[in-house]
Amino acid sequence: MLAAPILLAACTGGEDADPPRSSPTQAPPPITPTARPPTPVSVAPPTLPAEPPPTRGPATADCVNGWVTPPQGSPRSERALNVIRRTTGVEGPLVAVDLRYFEGPESPPSDKGYLLVVQRWYVKLYAEDDPAFRGRFLVESRRFGRGVAAVAPYGTNGFTSPDWIGFQYDSADPEPKAYPGLPGTWSGIPYDFVEGGAGLEIPGLPEEVVGCLEGT
Repeated sequence: MLAAPILLAACTGGEDADPPRSSPTQAPPPITPTARPPTPVSVAPPTLPAEPPPTRGPATADCVNGWVTPPQGSPRSERALNVIRRTTGVEGPLVAVDLRYFEGPESPPSDKGYLLVVQRWYVKLYAEDDPAFRGRFLVESRRFGRGVAAVAPYGTNGFTSPDWIGFQYDSADPEPKAYPGLPGTWSGIPYDFVEGGAGLEIPGLPEEVVGCLEGT
């Protein structure tokens, strides 16, 4: 059991490319950018839970291989933090309030060998030097690359629509934008990662692993 939230030191981002996601349909975005980046203000760190979160979960029908919290400072935990740093540009140490690692199939399932097992991390964290930077992240790793698949506001729970937002790359508008409730700035077209977007019946996570976020 974790006696306290995990303090993760600064890491250097890797060279891996973000994994491609299925393109969302042209539907109203689930979230719109703010008119201008928020003015930096001093924010107190979030209130931490009285009890540390569990560190493992059993295999179930909707979390086929179970989940585990990697040891602090281990390559597996640092790998997820590296991806978040590279994607968001956040600097300084990060405090991981909850971190889970789990494996499962692609969404939708694929018979291609390199997609049979996708490594995933759920991370709830805030930046120690800038507590206003806080959020929940889903990181995915495949043989051809890894990246942040979706992000949700810090105060949300579980795997619920429309909390989780994915961003589809848009070459016509690559400028990063700030979004209400989300840490940092994000480029691309936002879409509902849980449902896949209006008219796109491909959820971001397959049913074999959605239960790995139960209790988060």
